[in-house]
Amino acid sequence: MTTITKRQEQILKVIVREYSQFGQPVGSKTVVDSYNLNVSSATVRNDMVELEQQGLLRQPHTSAGRVPTEAGYRYFVSRLMGETELMPDEQLMIRHQFHQARLELDQWMRLSAAVLAHTTESASWVTSPKISECRLKHIELISVHDRVALLILVLKEGSIKQQILNLEMPHTQDELRTISRHLTELWADADNKTISTTKPGLDNLSAQISDVVLDAMTRISQRQTSDMYHDGLLHIIQTAEWNHQNVLEQVIRVVEEQQFVDQLVGQAVKEKGVQIIIGGEGQWDDLSQVSIVLSRYGIDNGATGALGVMGPIRMRYGRAVSIVRYMSYLMSDLMVDLYGHSTQES
Repeated sequence: MTTITKRQEQILKVIVREYSQFGQPVGSKTVVDSYNLNVSSATVRNDMVELEQQGLLRQPHTSAGRVPTEAGYRYFVSRLMGETELMPDEQLMIRHQFHQARLELDQWMRLSAAVLAHTTESASWVTSPKISECRLKHIELISVHDRVALLILVLKEGSIKQQILNLEMPHTQDELRTISRHLTELWADADNKTISTTKPGLDNLSAQISDVVLDAMTRISQRQTSDMYHDGLLHIIQTAEWNHQNVLEQVIRVVEEQQFVDQLVGQAVKEKGVQIIIGGEGQWDDLSQVSIVLSRYGIDNGATGALGVMGPIRMRYGRAVSIVRYMSYLMSDLMVDLYGHSTQES
């Protein structure tokens, strides 16, 4: 990475923060007047020229101030941004929203996307957790008719599956309730292999139920893609620099096309901590106009998903990082509630 002087780093830091907040090219007078650098405007202008030659700044047009380039933003987030934490009052507000809504996993995903979008004023996305090993939580049988029952299967990662069963002989609701209770106790926290080993000792109806349970759990375990929940597209439309059609198209492609979902999840889960993708980073030409701040959440060797925010390259990176990091902690805590294991490091 390019090496610059300490004073030039300070100037670059000022320009990134000013431009990220106000969206206007930053001149030397603004740098000198707004920040105590103890140097003249002429000195700042010379440093800005050198930063431009280094590829960290650019001048949109003659006589204008400078704006950061993608390389300038990358230098800022890698070397100058430092550690950022979400303010305690905001942490409390977000946690309060989640404690008020101890809902099903699907609703947690939607709530997470909404909170991310609202707090960052950007587009957000959250993927449902993929599990390394599907486990059963609860079984319920409800009588529909003498020879027809509804099987409700609750899995530990939050999925709920329902299927109609045609019974070989009539069963009352009390009988079905007794079978449900027995199988729930027998298979509590069990994976496919454990359930399979119990099948030889089951009666006909319980064996029939085991086939349905094993099929559902196998399908979930073999699922290769993650569902994505997104929010905040209105924030994108209302942001001035997003008026260009190709930019808006890039954001929509990220939230609508499965290939991008899978690639972003893969990017998030391969490393711990918050990651920042600026203008595609040379990996994705289709993301050349956007920046993405993302992180995985979940538990090691258990259920793992990803979440993030998308915005213009002129993004308030420090705030986005602090919010994404905090949300990953909350979502990891949810996985602990579901699975009873310790959280991964984030």
